[in-house]
Amino acid sequence: MPDSTHLWMRHEARPTERRAPLTPQDAARLVEAGVRITVEESAQRAFPLSDYTAAGCATAPTGSWHEQAPDEAYVLGLKELPAGPGAPALRHRHIYFGHAYKGQAGARELLARFTAGGGALLDMEYLTDEAGRRVAAFGYWAGYVGAALAVLHHRGALTAPLVPTDRPALDALLASTAADGDTTAALVIGALGRCGRGACDALVQAGLEPTRWDLPETRALDRPALLAHDLLVNTVLTTTPVAPFLTKADLDEPARRLSLVSDVTCDVTSDCNVLPVYDETTTWDAPVRTLRDGDRPLDLIAIDNLPSLLPVEAATAFSAELAPHLLRLAEWDGVWARALHSFRTAVASQEAAPPAI
Repeated sequence: MPDSTHLWMRHEARPTERRAPLTPQDAARLVEAGVRITVEESAQRAFPLSDYTAAGCATAPTGSWHEQAPDEAYVLGLKELPAGPGAPALRHRHIYFGHAYKGQAGARELLARFTAGGGALLDMEYLTDEAGRRVAAFGYWAGYVGAALAVLHHRGALTAPLVPTDRPALDALLASTAADGDTTAALVIGALGRCGRGACDALVQAGLEPTRWDLPETRALDRPALLAHDLLVNTVLTTTPVAPFLTKADLDEPARRLSLVSDVTCDVTSDCNVLPVYDETTTWDAPVRTLRDGDRPLDLIAIDNLPSLLPVEAATAFSAELAPHLLRLAEWDGVWARALHSFRTAVASQEAAPPAI
């Protein structure tokens, strides 16, 4: 690994984001291999800054990447960059979840900032192997937390605002709310993926045996069967538009038993959204939104950073998957080349599309 390779791990602008893309333990391995790592100060990160300095990392002030990170540095993060009027052009190569390739809200503006500054987005969602499988993902823990919150709300035990915890505490809460003879019918769509497996594990931990649907069931969707469940946990993320799993007309179906949807994917402003029944995510302060009230209510949980509620477990698993690829950044291997191609394709598509009116 050449000495010039430099990772700059930024503070997360979102106040509820406590995860890190790289743990101190994995940072130590990279430093030992010759990677330069700078870590910004962050009062909310689940891992103390002192652990990174002990691992051999340099430090920098909170949010200083734009002014102080060298042009050749890779700026490493997780969630969105600060935006809004006057947001600066982006000259660095950024590694994070940009959510900008499927027409999401703000995508055009974000990609224009990269174009203006000459930088690039190496989107973590598009870090894939030769078969198109993601090499690092938070899916398991997103599914686990999304299903756990659904169960707790269904049992009247979900309190707001949500606060980060750890798995033993969350599992104890799920167990404490379980009741003998619980007939709650829970459905997980995408059950065979990482996210779906996490959701199923949480439901089993809560004393429920979920119905598990995957590709065969979604190709010929049995809508009455879907609506006959109490809880729906969606873990399907698609990069191409497909027929929706649930429509607004389904919400008014007289035979609907479904009373709670937990949308782990939260692809809400994309044309690829499989649950086009809402237009805004929910938050830690207000995790549940009512889509239908009256004598047949239907509630929604749609939080787009669920794994941050289990920050240590989620970050540890993700960092272990990502770190080996960060070690090969300078080699510009297939994973990074494919990510750069995805970025360039998205930019070209934006430039060819007519501006929004």
